Amino acid sequence: MTTMKSALGLDNDQRLAKMIEIKDNYLSGNLSLEEGQALLKQYIGTCTPDEFAYGEQQLKGSYTDEEITHRMDDLLALFDGILVRADNTYPENHPLWVYVTEIKAGLAVMNEAEELLKAPHFIKNPWLGVYDKLSEWSRHLSRKQNQLYPALETYGFDRPTKIMWTFDDKVRDLISESRRLLQADKIDQFLALQPKMIDAFRDLADKEQEVLLPTAWKLVNEEEFSYMSRGDHEIGFALITPPPYYGDMKVAGKDMATSPIDTTDTKTANFMQDFAALLSKYNMSPTPSPETELDVATGKLSLERINLLFKHMPVDLSYVDENELVKFYSDTKHRIFPRSANVIGREVRNCHPAKSVHLVEEIIEKFRSGEQDKAEFWINKPEAFIYILYTAVRDEAGNFKGVLEMMQDCTRIRSLEGSRTLLTWDSETHGDAVDAATTDSVNTALDENTTPEATAHTITIKGITITADTKLFDLFDKVEGLRQYMPTINSNFKMLNTPFGKIMARKATIGMACERTGMSQKDIIDAIANYIKAHYKG
Repeated sequence: MTTMKSALGLDNDQRLAKMIEIKDNYLSGNLSLEEGQALLKQYIGTCTPDEFAYGEQQLKGSYTDEEITHRMDDLLALFDGILVRADNTYPENHPLWVYVTEIKAGLAVMNEAEELLKAPHFIKNPWLGVYDKLSEWSRHLSRKQNQLYPALETYGFDRPTKIMWTFDDKVRDLISESRRLLQADKIDQFLALQPKMIDAFRDLADKEQEVLLPTAWKLVNEEEFSYMSRGDHEIGFALITPPPYYGDMKVAGKDMATSPIDTTDTKTANFMQDFAALLSKYNMSPTPSPETELDVATGKLSLERINLLFKHMPVDLSYVDENELVKFYSDTKHRIFPRSANVIGREVRNCHPAKSVHLVEEIIEKFRSGEQDKAEFWINKPEAFIYILYTAVRDEAGNFKGVLEMMQDCTRIRSLEGSRTLLTWDSETHGDAVDAATTDSVNTALDENTTPEATAHTITIKGITITADTKLFDLFDKVEGLRQYMPTINSNFKMLNTPFGKIMARKATIGMACERTGMSQKDIIDAIANYIKAHYKG
């Protein structure tokens, strides 16, 4: 039988023995972390992922699986700067490529969860969306445990996989417990658990990419990976569109074209072809194409044009049906408050902070009873005016069919004066009309309405000039991470990370920020300049 060592092509026995000796002495307490790292750099230099895995396997007998599991982070710390980072580049649709693609999708969900933790208010619905996604993660873990691990263990690679299985279970349990707490509305416990879940998920993703997958790439052969791909499809995939089968249809001595999974797919494909042919014979279609014109109340529109109209509406729309489920929202570029596709099909009460749920319920109750037909709200700030209108939706018989929400940024509309009856093209920056009298270069002389404080401090750093008139939005657009950094300058800037704060940031200037926070212009500009100096690459 091919051994792990021979399959990996590890033939420098002296080098491997020294690496294992250093690991053993470090784990047993005979070497400090610094001493161990110094010896590894002296005798080993750098270590590949497969060498690290082999060394872990060779510790079997000296330490139990549980001991190595608890010390795994210590081992990785020992090899920090020595373990060569894998590039994880595999052929498209290869089983390892699929794992990496899923990991990227999973880490994106972790980023989403981390952003939700920073939100000023807890809203259940986005979290439900996160855990709907994470409910698929068990497929990723199941494929590893039932497909990849057994393939590796045939080469004697069983110690690392058993240890990683423990980390798999930890992540699975944390996801399960988090979902249970969320559904039970144990919000404080749920939120307290999230940093631990996120850290465990990311830690496991690192271990997979740094050790497991690169070692599997060297150990498992192409024929085995092709066969593995078929089994992967039976288990399923997490967070990604199922990829095509990888490799030849005839692998590992088995003709995959006659396997149960392929036979089922063939029968399904044949049925769908026959069904499509039957519908075509009678000029029928299971679903209209995007270009097919449909009869609407006053005209004919295709689905393609309906979607385009919603995308270009100057207002934001959301619709909740009579069962209080979110059914639709318009996805416009100018959307005032963010929406996620995760809200579709969910109860509307889970889309709002707990303190405002009673208002939502009251609106629906009054609309359903027929007592009211509309409810108006507006948010009036110096920087923005947001108008929100809820309208009861009823059919021709007067039956309640849900609620339509309309939202619009009316800041510019409220600023209009006089009349405009002739066609005029405005130059616009972030939606604001620019008067010709204000388009002079920033280098021109100050006009009589500019106060000394407004121009008392100016800095140019890495090509970015910051004055009292500089808009925060323009800076955030150029410098990644600056908006998130602002609360460290002054706690009043926390509002910039709220949905409404993002709207205000489009209007707000450094000078306005001074008024809001009480800070001097110099202090704010210097703090921003220091961040740009440290983080902006240009």
